[in-house]
Amino acid sequence: MEIYLDGQFVSEDDAKISIFDHGLLYGDGIFEGIRIYNGAIFKLDEHLDRLYGGAKAIMLAVPLDHDELKAAIVETARRSGLADGYMRLVVTRGKGDLGLNPIKCPKPSIFIIASTISIYPEEVYRHGMKIVTVSTRRNLLEALNPRVKSLNYLNNVLATLEVNRTDAQEGLMLNADGYVTECIVDNFFLVDAGTVVTPPTSMGALKGVTRDTVMDLAREAGYPVEERIITLHDVYVADEAFLTGTAAEIAPITIVDERHIGNGEPGPITTDLMAKFHAYAQTNGTPVG
Repeated sequence: MEIYLDGQFVSEDDAKISIFDHGLLYGDGIFEGIRIYNGAIFKLDEHLDRLYGGAKAIMLAVPLDHDELKAAIVETARRSGLADGYMRLVVTRGKGDLGLNPIKCPKPSIFIIASTISIYPEEVYRHGMKIVTVSTRRNLLEALNPRVKSLNYLNNVLATLEVNRTDAQEGLMLNADGYVTECIVDNFFLVDAGTVVTPPTSMGALKGVTRDTVMDLAREAGYPVEERIITLHDVYVADEAFLTGTAAEIAPITIVDERHIGNGEPGPITTDLMAKFHAYAQTNGTPVG
């Protein structure tokens, strides 16, 4: 494995950052998870647009411009030799002192990893998953907007600790007003009378790259698509439910808080969108070779 680190490719053993890096000390930084399908990087420009948007929001100067960073990602993928894989792009505030002030960090750091990932077992995609609503609420937009994909994931970690005490595979997170935002690490969708529905980002959901792709594919297939406020009651009485994410792709949800969704099996629209997404992902992307 060759890892890109601040302009050089190094081995895993030599990929080191300072213990004074504020990404480590304070979670001060941003990241993207990116997929490689069939020798091409999926939605690379969209991931970079989101990264630079998050960087702007937290006043973090990314050391490379869009084209330079894109080239570094492509080269990292090429060196990995992976036809199908997962990449992690991270930009930290950089080395500073033990104080919080980011002005003490003169040079942000970038590293890029190309590897593999599997967060749910294959049976989940065939038979659906069980999720539970967690008590940990999504961060307030006014405190830390979840649209910034920051290195500070303690909110998500605390929610995951709750799920670990159950037999569920994922958690559903609500905002401070009790409305559905998303799953812990994925966007959430339900199907209501043939309409594909997902919470708007204003409710506290990440503007997911896979989320946007699935919405486009659903529209192209003729399914009505809506972003609207979702309550837990809406979830419990939905015809279908599924989650989306770069690592998860599309995974059906069949049980929420011990309630069967629909007939308790992956629904026809979910199954159709899974097939359409897989076909689309295999033929669209930035070539590595």
